[in-house]
Amino acid sequence: MEAFLLLAAESVLLRRDQSVYVTPGSEPDGPPRAALRRLEAELLGRGHAVSAPLHAVLASLDSEELAAAHVRLVGLVDDLLGSDRTHTPLFRRFPRTVPRDTEALYVDRVFAFLLQQPEQPCVLCGEARTVLPVSPCAHLVCRLCWDGSDYAGCPLCHRRIDGDDPFLRPVRAVGAARATVPGPLRLLRLGTDMTADATTAVDALLARRTPLSPQDRDDLLTLLPLTPAGRGDLPQDIPVRETKALVLGALVRRAPSRPALRRLLAERLTTATDVLRLLAVLSGGDAGLVTPARFTNVPRSLRRDLLAVLDGLPAPYLVEDMLRHPTAWKRAAEVLHPFEGHTRHPRAALATAVLRATPLDPDTAFGAALLTTAAAHPDAVRPDGTRVRPATWAGRLEQAMAEGDAARAAALAGERPGELVRRLDVLLRLHTDEALVPELEKALRHGLPKVGPGPLLSALGALRTRTEDRTGTRRVFFPRGDVTRALSVPERRPALPAGPVSEVVALLEGELLRRFAAGRPYELSVLDAGLTDLTVPFTERTAAKALVTVGRGSVQALPEGSVLRLFLHWTEPRGNRTDLDLSVAFFDAEWTFTGLCDYTNLVHGPDAAIHSGDLTSAPAPRGATEYVDLDLERLARRGDTYAVPLVFSYNNVPFEELPDAFAGFMALPADGPRDATYDPRTVRQRFDLAGDSKVCLPMIVDLARRRALWTDTHLPSAGGFQSIGSHGGGELAAVAGDLWQQFTSGGRATLWDLAVLRAAALSPEVAVVSREPEPAVLRYRRRAAESEAAFAVRVASHKDAEERLAHTDPDSAAAGLAAGRRVFLATVHGDVRPPGASGTSYRLFPGAGDASPTLTRVTAGDLLAELG
Repeated sequence: MEAFLLLAAESVLLRRDQSVYVTPGSEPDGPPRAALRRLEAELLGRGHAVSAPLHAVLASLDSEELAAAHVRLVGLVDDLLGSDRTHTPLFRRFPRTVPRDTEALYVDRVFAFLLQQPEQPCVLCGEARTVLPVSPCAHLVCRLCWDGSDYAGCPLCHRRIDGDDPFLRPVRAVGAARATVPGPLRLLRLGTDMTADATTAVDALLARRTPLSPQDRDDLLTLLPLTPAGRGDLPQDIPVRETKALVLGALVRRAPSRPALRRLLAERLTTATDVLRLLAVLSGGDAGLVTPARFTNVPRSLRRDLLAVLDGLPAPYLVEDMLRHPTAWKRAAEVLHPFEGHTRHPRAALATAVLRATPLDPDTAFGAALLTTAAAHPDAVRPDGTRVRPATWAGRLEQAMAEGDAARAAALAGERPGELVRRLDVLLRLHTDEALVPELEKALRHGLPKVGPGPLLSALGALRTRTEDRTGTRRVFFPRGDVTRALSVPERRPALPAGPVSEVVALLEGELLRRFAAGRPYELSVLDAGLTDLTVPFTERTAAKALVTVGRGSVQALPEGSVLRLFLHWTEPRGNRTDLDLSVAFFDAEWTFTGLCDYTNLVHGPDAAIHSGDLTSAPAPRGATEYVDLDLERLARRGDTYAVPLVFSYNNVPFEELPDAFAGFMALPADGPRDATYDPRTVRQRFDLAGDSKVCLPMIVDLARRRALWTDTHLPSAGGFQSIGSHGGGELAAVAGDLWQQFTSGGRATLWDLAVLRAAALSPEVAVVSREPEPAVLRYRRRAAESEAAFAVRVASHKDAEERLAHTDPDSAAAGLAAGRRVFLATVHGDVRPPGASGTSYRLFPGAGDASPTLTRVTAGDLLAELG
């Protein structure tokens, strides 16, 4: 078990930090040079390069040690890229042998399925003794009409065929060698202390100021046992309560000593919802309380500890907190039994009575005791006959807003800074002139320092576009759930007055600058203008586990001169045949449906899009794979503007029930030879299919501008999305169009916003790497008497720079400016590698800069954590 945990931890650290752990050997001559070259070649074939320190350690191993390291390292990389699975599409010589007439193929399949009889000539060609059943479906298949060397499934039902079935003759070799589009190399670094690296990663995750993504949550729980936090030595502050519940749940399961556990719970559980989250985690549920949990019984001692925590909370907050999750708390009360110990925990019992609207008879000891407790807390509850009703802050605020009293609403909202920022749009709608209500300005100045970075950045992005009149367009909401679903409604809100909005935006930006300014200064900041296309990932709770972590709503440039190969791989549960399908719908610039490429239409246009065929089962261990090749140039020439891929469960098996399911895309050469091989060198994105969902819309491809919008959204299976052809793409066009408008409207804070504010707060000089309209580096220096806010505005504008350096390779020019200095690098691709520089580096995609030993690489989540 310990070896398994260490291997899992190493897999996590490989993905997060590109670290691998190899114990130095003692062989003076090292392994045979050819063996080491084979390992390096296999890793390069998977898009990974070996750093010099790692190469030196590998060279010190003897042959047996190197062989073991070879198997382990290649296995870890294969698991990361999904290349350790068997990838065989229905047409094994895809894309060359895909039938161009899908309807004729379908007619032949149905004809053979309905009319073919045992020991009778083939109904298609009339030949005798060529019709035999295939395993396991037993359909009668003519060996002359159907080419077994090309099919990986039954030609009639498309279920997987047993690998030893005689129908599956060997595939003829492909004559031409495969070519690939050069992609980013990931540099593998030598990890020397797994415990220290795990501790660094866990500390960074615990310091996050926004909820963790599913992948980060799994990483945290995997690495936690290796760290001091896993032994109860927690940092002073864990800002996100969901994360705190995960850690406390792991510690409670390990059963630390009773006194230590009691102190830890009393210290860390500071709200009633904290207790509810912990109960959910201990019951195997969701710490975010998004999905209902079936609470399991807890030991009596723990139950008393949790009731003691609840009883120690202020009554107004306790009552109001329970009312936020009434259904969950009613279920939790069945586990905690607060009425049994109402004399020991009177406030906990009172809050439960309010929640349940329990009648209190003053003639009974129980009723009299709770009524006495209620009388002592008039700020939390009020008597109403034999029941006790809540008196909440939220009710008073809603009343003030309903009456249009901007001053009173602002003053009340100021009592809860987080709610104040979340309700800014509503509060600003109460304004009737171009001046900010003094009470709201006062509440913001007093409350903003106490607000988390997520609400701050969310409000900043949303307000910047609210002075525009957008009536007639649509708004898209993303309700909380175990996966992200989209709900759109007509935009009916009037535009907000420009004066109050500009004042609030200035206050928000000023607060972000103030927080960033607490960090250590830099001599220079280098910012990539491409960060404008990447949204700040502060709503990662339902983000898909992906090879490249991209914020929902981000835009990625696609490789030039290449074919985009979409892929889907899945394995079905034992005994439950599962048919997933990969489909792509196409639309013009006005979102009019222009065609599709799916199991009903294998070829779209003159080879502009080609489907690999529809496999309808995926038994273990091989599973099933489907591809769709998109020739972006041909699609654009024929008038297709948008491509919308969908992955859906045809027979309604939720993704969460599949033991293995993932999708993604590769970049292949447009003119070179292609075959059905899954080449890990070409993988640009890979993401897991998970959750209680049956339809996933991962991205929207802009064919004209060769870019992809990452949507990571799930759709209802009842909306016609499993049969795009029969619905004409109308429903999908509406959803995709709304998502495109929502994400490209500028209403979300971007990593460019974040990087500019950080640079302006910490650097006297900023270099902006710009590639449009022509490659150049813009140099900005903070002027005398220029405020940080004014400096940030000037840098963000791409105008009024002190110097413009035109250069065919702006990355190398920026590296020259940063050489030997303490710098903050924020780039899309990690290609800026300033020699001798120290400081901090953020990048989305790997590059040469990853090799720098003096630059500390951080994630977007780490940058957000600085705003604590």
